[in-house]
Amino acid sequence: MIKILFICHGNICRSTMAQSVMTHLVNEQGLSDEFYIDSAATSREEIGNPPHYGTVDKLRREGIPLVSHRAVQMCREDYDRYDYLIGMDSANIRNMTRIAGGDPDGKIYRLPDFAGQKADIADPWYTGNFEETYRDVLAGCKGLLAHCMTERRNK
Repeated sequence: MIKILFICHGNICRSTMAQSVMTHLVNEQGLSDEFYIDSAATSREEIGNPPHYGTVDKLRREGIPLVSHRAVQMCREDYDRYDYLIGMDSANIRNMTRIAGGDPDGKIYRLPDFAGQKADIADPWYTGNFEETYRDVLAGCKGLLAHCMTERRNK
């Protein structure tokens, strides 16, 4: 089973969007038994809160089911639990690496890298642009799924 943890600052916008999008893509491919997908925050600000209404609305308009989730904070043990820890931006990566105590196994990635994008995924909490965030998250999730399938075939 491939275990993926999507991570952003508060775990109510980007990471929950990525969790729902990736779950949807995996289900469409009939691969749900081969993946475990979750999300978390690097901060404690939103712990216990549901996904942001902008994320909920955007996913609804795209016909993507929202995964039931309440914000949680990433912990050091997550590094051992997951195969991929996927951050949305460079600040997330720095915080994830600090929380994990490093990245000795090379499990920490930035989601846009899987789509060949240099820019971070903008936080719609600040920009209000859930459309742009969705576009970037979708591209990253499609790239990540392709990467996982290639890795699986090569093992």
